[in-house]
This record gives sequence, C-alpha cells and structure tokens, in this order.
Amino acid sequence: MTAAARGSVRLEGVVKRHGTTTVLHGVDLAIEPGEFFVLLGPSGSGKTTTLRILAGLEDVSAGRVLMDGEEVTHAEPGERDVAMVFQSYALYPHMTVAGNVGFPLKMVGTDAATIERAVQEAAAKVGIGHLLARTPGQLSGGQQQRCALARAIVRQPRLFLLDEPLSNLDAKLRLETRLELHALQRALGATTVYVTHDQEEAMTLADRIAVFMDGRIVQVGTPRDVYARPQSVAVAGFIGTPPMNLLPARWEGDALVVDGQRLPAPSRAPVPRDVTLGIRPGHVTTATQGVAAHVERVEDLGDASIVTFVAGEHRIKQKSERAATVREGDTVALAFATDSLHLFDRATGARL
Repeated sequence: MTAAARGSVRLEGVVKRHGTTTVLHGVDLAIEPGEFFVLLGPSGSGKTTTLRILAGLEDVSAGRVLMDGEEVTHAEPGERDVAMVFQSYALYPHMTVAGNVGFPLKMVGTDAATIERAVQEAAAKVGIGHLLARTPGQLSGGQQQRCALARAIVRQPRLFLLDEPLSNLDAKLRLETRLELHALQRALGATTVYVTHDQEEAMTLADRIAVFMDGRIVQVGTPRDVYARPQSVAVAGFIGTPPMNLLPARWEGDALVVDGQRLPAPSRAPVPRDVTLGIRPGHVTTATQGVAAHVERVEDLGDASIVTFVAGEHRIKQKSERAATVREGDTVALAFATDSLHLFDRATGARL
C-alpha cells in the first residue's frame, strides 16, 4: 500500500464504559487517508477517549476499530503503526533531543546509521536540527513540542494522533506552531487525528471536524459546514466566537414572534410551533424597528467590537469589524437578516 493511500480509519459502533458510566455511546466515524481530522468538544465529551482507543491505549466495551480495512480492535499499540503526541510531550529527561527523537526506531532494532539519518531528517522538518545535543530541560516549551513531533514522524507511521499538543504554549507561539503543524501535515501527507476543545484551532486546522457532546458525535463536516449549518442547538451554541445567539420564538406562518415582536421568517411554517431562533453575532444589526433592547456592555477589541444587548430576559451579542456606534445604557431596536436565521425544534434541539 502506498504512503498516500495509507491511514484510513473506521470506528463502528464503539462503546466505552468505565464501570456503570458510559463514556462513549456507539461512536461511528470514517476518516480518509491523508485527512487532517479534528475531534472537537468540551471537556469530558469523549474525544480523548476516542483518540486513546485509536492508539490502543484503551480497549473498547463494544464495537470495532479498523485501519486500512483491517480490524485492529484488540491489537496492541505497537502493532498499529500509529504515533501519538501527548499534551505533556512525554520526553525522556535524561536523553538528548537526538536520543528522544530516535527512540522509536531504537525500540524496533533499527541500525545506528539509519537512526542517525532519520533523526536528522525528522529534526530538520520541524526546525530543531541545531538542538539535537541538548536535553529536554534545556528547551523552551515550543522546542519540546517540536521534539515530540519529530519523535512522532521519525518512523513515518500511517496515523498521527495529537492530543491537545499546543495547549501548553503561550498564545503567540500557539498561533505560529499551528501554522507550522498544518504545513508539516500537508508536506507529510499523513492522516492526522487531532483532539482539541479550542474551536478556533479546529476551524483553522481541520479538513473535517467531528463535534463531540456527552460521549456522542453530534455532527461531522468541514469547518464551513459546521459553522454555517449547525445540526443542533448544542452545536450552534458551541461553535463561533462569540457563539450563536439562541432565542425562544414562535413560528407562525411567515413570521417569527420574538419578545412580542413579529419578524419575517426565512420560510413559511407548515404549522405554528415553538422554535429556538439562532442568529450569529455578525448578523445582528441595530435598526429603527425590531426587538427592543438596551446596551449592557461594549467591548472594543481594536480590530472589532462586541456589544452585549439585553432584550427581555435574554442577552444578544453583536460582533462588528467596525467601532461600536452605541454606548452602554442606550436603548435600541435589533434587526436580524432573514436569510441568516437558523431555526431549531424547541423540544429536541434539532435543526429544522
């Protein structure tokens, strides 16, 4: 099998229980060769457990794991040809950088000359060729992270598994390393599964995203799909900075009734029903008529502004790339672009 075609992953009905607690409820997932695939969700949603199951570090309570069409559900970690980068980097403090990077090859009995050549190549790819004689204690956080990446890529596995690898870096370094990581993955062409709770990280890195909530995958799609068409209230309220505004409304005919105000609906209601109305902060505008609100807070971010309005019992956020034209305490009317509205079933939370 060629390197380009290696690295397909399938999870079929994977269940994971710890005693009486079910951590994963029948997860189904298909990852294509060469994809940068992100598992995104809040803490405790099951994404890291899924990654550890792929690595063979956790067994499954039910279901199957397949790689390149071959079942590996009960295969040992060493039999799976995967490499994992942990949040903590897990470097050996007594070894040099060269020793750490070459360790996976040494463990499988590779000869010294081949190891040295492979270590030099891997270190060059992540920009630490000049640090090979140092120990991890002599490296910065960003350099340690690169060392862990070099160790992962040195034996060219079919699958890279990355568990929040940037979370220990400061904001500026995290941004730089994110770009480098994306470029590295593209250059290697290797299937990469990446766990994060940071949606901005997910949106900028992923070819596709699986959104985890309470041990279930609630949506899979490209970053654009997940942002533009969230399939549930839970996803809508999680994706976006700030996240989508969600308001109770009554859908009657071609109108939506919000706080007593009738707004044009994107389509006609088959029957009158209670819905949750979603509107992105970037699609909220002030107008001469609409939902009455007062300005609670104005945040000036320099290149953008975020305004928090209070309408009845609800807070509504507006994000604009311009300086805010309202001040705290002002009373305004809010309008929402009809073609930018999202409607969800009030009872189930599912997209309508």
